[in-house]
Amino acid sequence: MGATRKDGDARGRQDVDRGARRRGEFDLITSLFAPLAQRHPAALNLADDAAVLPPPDGGQHTVVSMDTLVSGTHFLPDDPADLVARKAMRVNLSDMAAMGARPLGVFLSVALSPAEDDAWMDRFTEGLEQDLRAFDVGLLGGDTVATPGPATFSITILGTVPPGAHLSRGGGRPGDRLWVSGTIGDAALGLKALRGDLPFLCESHRSTLADRYHVPRPRVALGLGLRGLATAALDISDGLAADLEHMCRASGCAARVQVASVPLSAMARRCVEADATLWDAVLGGGDDYEVLFAASPAREAAIRALGARLDVPLTLVGELIPVPVGDGAPVVHLLGQTGAPLTPATKGYSHR
Repeated sequence: MGATRKDGDARGRQDVDRGARRRGEFDLITSLFAPLAQRHPAALNLADDAAVLPPPDGGQHTVVSMDTLVSGTHFLPDDPADLVARKAMRVNLSDMAAMGARPLGVFLSVALSPAEDDAWMDRFTEGLEQDLRAFDVGLLGGDTVATPGPATFSITILGTVPPGAHLSRGGGRPGDRLWVSGTIGDAALGLKALRGDLPFLCESHRSTLADRYHVPRPRVALGLGLRGLATAALDISDGLAADLEHMCRASGCAARVQVASVPLSAMARRCVEADATLWDAVLGGGDDYEVLFAASPAREAAIRALGARLDVPLTLVGELIPVPVGDGAPVVHLLGQTGAPLTPATKGYSHR
């Protein structure tokens, strides 16, 4: 896990020196991150410029993904540091779940603004260690730099999967049923709760929704169990409507979803009953990190048994259908209680 030195970093480091106490890059590595790397020998105690990975057992393929969280864009600047670390970990673990891969290790890159002092980073490391242990994943290396801001955290995650067993977005076929795990919309509503936009909820319900925003529930075990059952899968990061469209375009299909079938928590149900416009946040707000997958109708009993075994709610919400004829025809058809089409004002999160 190297410490990159550039002119821009020097300017950022001078800004830090005028504020709260901050460890130097190499002290940051040896005091905070190196102890976390002891779980995996490939990390070489972060004493070298790279990790050395042995060949995966049994000819497994390596799955690689990376996600970046930017302060003010992917988390609130005053979010607790340990929850920022856990969210950074978990959005990457969710990518492994979507691919049916077993997580192996992560590389962490941090660009710290003057606001992230030693106390902030101590708490960040506590959250990181908590999830490294919880998901039995090793810290393999990374990089640390200073920046004028905003703070940015990037994680590259490695996983393994048997040859030909990985899940993908592009395997769905017309007639396949569509399923989602857990509940949808809690994280987007949680962000609204943190911003004070849901005054009709009690403090306990606002706190529960905020927790779903801060700490996603990556469905790693579910992803492993869906090998051989699902024809297509992805995690819901940009919003159910947007991510379903991604699956449809990759699979060459369209989709029909009964909105009344979309699983909601009691708090989310309370929200849409109080204000029907909040369906836009539920269907398009993103940050759910649940698994959306397609499967043959013949697999329904096996899928329900998998959900029961893992104690993960799995809900049938719709089906894949042939692509409609005609230019400009919608790919995703969201149907309301009466069967009339619904068009959310917010289609999904945009990374532009």
